[in-house]
Amino acid sequence: MKKVLSILMVAAALMMAVPAQAQLVKFGVKGGMDFTKLDTNVKTFKEASESSTGFFIGPMAEVTLPVLGLGVDGAVMYAQRGKDELKQQGIEIPVNLKYSIGLGSVLGFYLAAGPDFFFNFDDVDLESVKVNKTQVAINLGAGVKLMKKLQVGLNYQIPMGDSFEWKDASSIATAKNKTWQVSLAYIF
Repeated sequence: MKKVLSILMVAAALMMAVPAQAQLVKFGVKGGMDFTKLDTNVKTFKEASESSTGFFIGPMAEVTLPVLGLGVDGAVMYAQRGKDELKQQGIEIPVNLKYSIGLGSVLGFYLAAGPDFFFNFDDVDLESVKVNKTQVAINLGAGVKLMKKLQVGLNYQIPMGDSFEWKDASSIATAKNKTWQVSLAYIF
């Protein structure tokens, strides 16, 4: 956790050191689909552990650093993932270091990585299930930039902790949300 905070502090310091010029800071909106699989071995929740589809949407910002192709993007999005009794709704805040390769003004590619913070505000209505209100994951992603306004991306979230904990008949079990995301962003 200290490493994640250190990375965020360095990213924030870099953003403050860069003058806010029109070509460096851009704002937009981002949305897409979540494809979540609950990783558990508890028989009671086998059906809930099958893949489920959710969505996310919210404002984003992208800061391009003076180093060629290097930047930081972040977003604050409403997200819904999971299904049935293990559905989660909350605020998702991804912060990614992004390396872009442009092929002219029409097409470009990017690679992105960074932490993702999820703050759950939907209560699961089961006695034996404890839902972690805060979850941290590591994002790994890639995408395409079209005409400097549209970004289409694919992202995988590696969970750093458990999403759920519950007592089964014979033991305490845990589960993690493993999520693929397909996103579309429009930069103003």
